[in-house]
Amino acid sequence: MSTSADDASPERTGYRRSAGSPRGEARRRDLLERVTDDLAANGLVDFSLRRAARAAGTTHKVLLYHFDGADDLLRQAVVRLRERRIGHVEAAVAALPDGTLAARVRAVWPVLMDAESGLRVLDQAIGLTMYDPGRYGPLGRDASQQYRPTLLALCPPDWTDERKGQVAEMILAVLRGFLVEWLTTGDTSGVDAGLVALVRALEREEAAGA
Repeated sequence: MSTSADDASPERTGYRRSAGSPRGEARRRDLLERVTDDLAANGLVDFSLRRAARAAGTTHKVLLYHFDGADDLLRQAVVRLRERRIGHVEAAVAALPDGTLAARVRAVWPVLMDAESGLRVLDQAIGLTMYDPGRYGPLGRDASQQYRPTLLALCPPDWTDERKGQVAEMILAVLRGFLVEWLTTGDTSGVDAGLVALVRALEREEAAGA
């Protein structure tokens, strides 16, 4: 990701964030959607305020009025990209006529593998978190926080909160590992086999609580 001078913080440039008026907030959301579209299509490589400004049809100075610099804009765009994916996940689950936890996870998996939903970008975001946790740590922490409520909702409603939390963490970690494996090796057969094992484990877990 670029760290050029055009990525300077508002404190250095003299610009300020939007005060949060309805009009200003609508403008900020529109800019964020456009930058998110660019991020989904082109990834994180060479991301900068100037590139984001071109994608949004504005100037980097306008972006600095609404966002606290390049890192803040990147974080918000990644969060927005995840929100879109989570919306697709929830739609896939809602389309099931009925379903066990295992069936819901099976329905979720193809959505998560959809390359057009920004999968590689989100994988790159996790990579940045590992490369420079001091600067990009929120990209990783935000991921777990965003996905956890949806995963908790997949669990049977009569389970205890503790049990839901344990299973949701397992699903999150395993599916994230599958996605990284698929992206880095292209080994679809191995990932498919792992998913079968995960579904079988979830079936046993749900049966134990019946």
